[in-house]
Amino acid sequence: MAHPWRLKEMTPAEARDRLRATGRLLIPAGTLEFRGPHLPLGCDTLILERLADDLSARTGIPRSPSIEFGVHARQDEASPGTASLRRKTLHRVMNELIAGWEEDAGVGEFVILTAHAAEAHQEALSTIRALGVVRVVDIFGFDFGGMLDSPRGPIHGGELDTSLMLHLRPDLMRTQAAASRIHASAEKGKRLYDYILQQIAQRWLLPESG
Repeated sequence: MAHPWRLKEMTPAEARDRLRATGRLLIPAGTLEFRGPHLPLGCDTLILERLADDLSARTGIPRSPSIEFGVHARQDEASPGTASLRRKTLHRVMNELIAGWEEDAGVGEFVILTAHAAEAHQEALSTIRALGVVRVVDIFGFDFGGMLDSPRGPIHGGELDTSLMLHLRPDLMRTQAAASRIHASAEKGKRLYDYILQQIAQRWLLPESG
């Protein structure tokens, strides 16, 4: 049975062989922020970690540990427990990590998964200096078409992330009433999750057919 290739669980020899074989690395870049009173602060990171695991298992590409802190937008609501980095800090952290993986492991392509559209956060990730290819994939930036009842609803704590969490981690949902008000459900979350997984795999990770 396929399993995710997590760097932190691999020996040096296993990591070397897997990275040499694929030449690629998945990096979940999450946040610790307020997403609504009914969602955990690490909502983004939890979704991205599951995606990274499933994509790794499906493609054989290893995944790094999560980057758990992002750059908040000015309008983001502050809340006890939230934490963020400055744009320059996240940019420097990512540059140093990627440079190390390029030099020490020969990685030539990085796929950074994020779920945070704040301009400063996206800029920190999209301007990374690297010898190889760096792709930044905002999983909430896909066209979900008719999959959402309220496509223009709020991103934070809205139908999309709430449905995904109901599917992936219903044990962390605090108020089911909030989910029903915004038309979120576990069934919808599964459809959305499968769509996101398929889009990323087909566009950037799997070999082209034919």
